[in-house]
Amino acid sequence: MTPDEEIAPTEAAPIDVVGAVLVDSLARPTQVLAAQRTEPPELAGGWELPGGKVDPGESLVAALHRELREEIGVEVRLGDLLAGPSDGWWPLGPRYRMRVWLAEVARGIPAPIEEHAEVRWLTAEDVWSIPWLDADRPIIEAVLARGLGGPPRTQ
Repeated sequence: MTPDEEIAPTEAAPIDVVGAVLVDSLARPTQVLAAQRTEPPELAGGWELPGGKVDPGESLVAALHRELREEIGVEVRLGDLLAGPSDGWWPLGPRYRMRVWLAEVARGIPAPIEEHAEVRWLTAEDVWSIPWLDADRPIIEAVLARGLGGPPRTQ
């Protein structure tokens, strides 16, 4: 290969992730569900919104429904897309980006089935009582700003 034939380096395409802000009621949300991670080691013990990676060829919505069934054993009714600051996506570090929907349980009881040690319903008053993963903090702020029974947290 000659220097003229070299290919310019390109950034890898971001990995798409989906998540749900699972609330007790889409009409009048007063609680949000948090899930405590068990892996990978650098995230273990932190709390997050449930969800996961989109498989190749899978739609975002189908991935969200699959992940919620696998991780916490529920079927959900989706509400609004909670648009993030980067073309509707929420940044998850340099390689990942996440789409997030409001959702409520349509069938099942949330339980820690896969990759989680515990799930917990939190009110606006106690939403900051757990160590949220850094990437999920701005999403929780956005949910509080929409009206999860209280004002957003001030720092």
